[in-house]
Amino acid sequence: MNIAVVGTGYVGLVSGSCFAEMGADVTCVDVDSKKIASLQEGRIPIYEPGLEDLVRRNVQMGRLHFTTDLVSCLDDVEVVFSAVGTPPDEDGSADLSYVLEVARTVGRNMSKYVLLVTKSTVPVGTAEKVKAAIREELLTRGADIPFDVASNPEFLKEGAAVKDFLSPDRVVVGVESDRAKELMSRLYRPLMLNNFRVMFTDIKSAEMIKYAANSMLATRISFMNDIANLCELVGADVNMVRLGIGADSRIGSKFLYPGCGYGGSCFPKDVKALIRTAEKAGYDMKVLKAVEEVNENQKHVIFNKLDSYYGGSLAGKKIAVWGLAFKPQTDDMREATSLVTISLLLESGAAVRVYDPVAMDECRRRIGDAVEYAADAYDAVRGADALLMLTEWKEFRMPDWQAVKKAMKCPAVFDGRNIYDKNELNEAGFYYSCIGKK
Repeated sequence: MNIAVVGTGYVGLVSGSCFAEMGADVTCVDVDSKKIASLQEGRIPIYEPGLEDLVRRNVQMGRLHFTTDLVSCLDDVEVVFSAVGTPPDEDGSADLSYVLEVARTVGRNMSKYVLLVTKSTVPVGTAEKVKAAIREELLTRGADIPFDVASNPEFLKEGAAVKDFLSPDRVVVGVESDRAKELMSRLYRPLMLNNFRVMFTDIKSAEMIKYAANSMLATRISFMNDIANLCELVGADVNMVRLGIGADSRIGSKFLYPGCGYGGSCFPKDVKALIRTAEKAGYDMKVLKAVEEVNENQKHVIFNKLDSYYGGSLAGKKIAVWGLAFKPQTDDMREATSLVTISLLLESGAAVRVYDPVAMDECRRRIGDAVEYAADAYDAVRGADALLMLTEWKEFRMPDWQAVKKAMKCPAVFDGRNIYDKNELNEAGFYYSCIGKK
């Protein structure tokens, strides 16, 4: 089966590579010629475990190709996936300009039936706009060529995207014709043979499922952060509370971990977009607005604890930061708590020295020389007046605390992800503060 995937960002590159791994002949398309040249040489632009090997293997097998020209492959493909970016506008709504440009390109150049599948996260009703854009181009050409649109939202976790694609909880496909359903069934048949769930819905429901799922997960995180902050005030232990409520089968234990706020490319953007979608429909999403507010406040919590510890006087202090990416196993710093924390530290007059296993280059790209870059975790704490742990990478989980204490000027640890044991650090001579414990 021949398909094209437009957009070689996180979603497009993972999806295209995994479809090739399942046996499809895939052409990945992107307007960024430098990115395409790098991919053709086997160099990938993002950090994602297992992805580089997947790309190289399928390029060598002749199943995965890269080009800047969608038009050149339109005659050869049955399905075109649109996996271009949908960045938030100033009001938080999703920018659909790239999605609609793909639709217009298809409409201007298609010569036979094409199924255009939206893989990007888009608001409910986007498929209607995509359909209208294709029809308008066909009308301008005076052409009468059949086509279908579909919605196939992604549910990939950064850091586990390849596994999530090839062994999914579920695959959601929104269609409105038997022909589109048959094509998507053929494409996903390898997963169906392994008994993974492929759920066919109407298109609007598929578009809503993606936003609703991410918003529910974000809600659980903000809820637990609210509970954690209350636990600190009343003397409860949020870890015990988390275990107690997670044992309820109606609630479950996933996404109940308190911390210093969620970030990344999905949750913040999708929560905002769903709020704006509701506003346009005349509805007020009060719960999601609170979720967003709690999360923005939570990104200040570790800084506030540090600022309080030093009596509101951080000028001249040297602060070490472990972890820059918004979560482990990625170099993605979009909406990361580290960016908020570093900004607050610099505004307060502190000097900041940072370390992350994979996100150092991304940090340099974003904030340049505003901070010092350490060679490793122990180098980061040299002469530090405090250590802030913001991303729970495995290599941060069992440090040599005596070596850390010896390197630091003041042995104070502020744990934004609750991965350390308070008693262990207190016995080692550290001041220790985390989320949700007094």
